[in-house]
Amino acid sequence: MPKYFEDFAVGDEETFGAYPVTAEEIIDFASKYDPQPFHLDPEAAKSSLFGTLCASGWHSCAMAMRLMVDWMKRDEAASQGSPGVDEIRWLRPVVPGDVLSLHIHVLETRPSSSRPDIGSVRVRYSLLDQQRQPVMRFLAIGLFGRRPS
Repeated sequence: MPKYFEDFAVGDEETFGAYPVTAEEIIDFASKYDPQPFHLDPEAAKSSLFGTLCASGWHSCAMAMRLMVDWMKRDEAASQGSPGVDEIRWLRPVVPGDVLSLHIHVLETRPSSSRPDIGSVRVRYSLLDQQRQPVMRFLAIGLFGRRPS
């Protein structure tokens, strides 16, 4: 059964997904989008602030997005996109061998005043490692279709 705007309630929480992080993917992403030594070269990364190869923060965002889209597909969510993301914080390095999941906490729901067919859902997302430690947090607003009458 599809998940519509009306199916979200303030306080709802859920954790889902299992995204394995590999060194190859970290290096591939970094070589295209964030070619800094600690994202590209395990040896160079040893002398960095992180002490090891780690994913770009933007790669972490991309992995979180993948988990989010998989969740929306699973729940057949009536997603209509998003007007944006706020307050991204990278809290811990994401390293090869991590298995990431995404925790959502619904903060606010609001029917659109200009579009009666959609509503907005403000969510705090936490990207978690395999020990359930947050590696990234961000706030975002998702737009979802209203349940047909």
